[in-house]
Amino acid sequence: MKKVLSLLLVTVLLTGCGSKGLKEGTYEGSAVDNYGDQENTATAKITVDENGKITDVYLDTTYTKDGVETTKKTLGNDYGMKATSANKGVIEGGAEWFEQVEALEQAVIDNQGIDFLNVDEDGYTDAVSKCTIKIDALYKALEDALNKAK
Repeated sequence: MKKVLSLLLVTVLLTGCGSKGLKEGTYEGSAVDNYGDQENTATAKITVDENGKITDVYLDTTYTKDGVETTKKTLGNDYGMKATSANKGVIEGGAEWFEQVEALEQAVIDNQGIDFLNVDEDGYTDAVSKCTIKIDALYKALEDALNKAK
């Protein structure tokens, strides 16, 4: 009987609610993104599987370009950040906003959360290779989504 109870306890501890205590489902979070002269909304959507593992992360930010409201991901290469990131010398040839946010999304999945992210007082991180964008609002949106998943 003790062996069965021990085995059951080990199974519960190993499978439990996932490594971060997250519940299965899809969760959304948002935060205000004050960047430049615009007030935008950063959004995060995370998917957690039955084992409490983050399997998908989607990040985006609203943006108005030429008087048209859209998102930075929707703009793709038309957002126009590649040259700016190349000038920073961090990413050879530069990387567009959507490419940098995809690196951030993958890093959140790989690290199963945002605890690894150190965001400096200006809103940037050096924790994600090839990510030179300001992430403070995206971080807050992710934090909001993750809190809903707990």
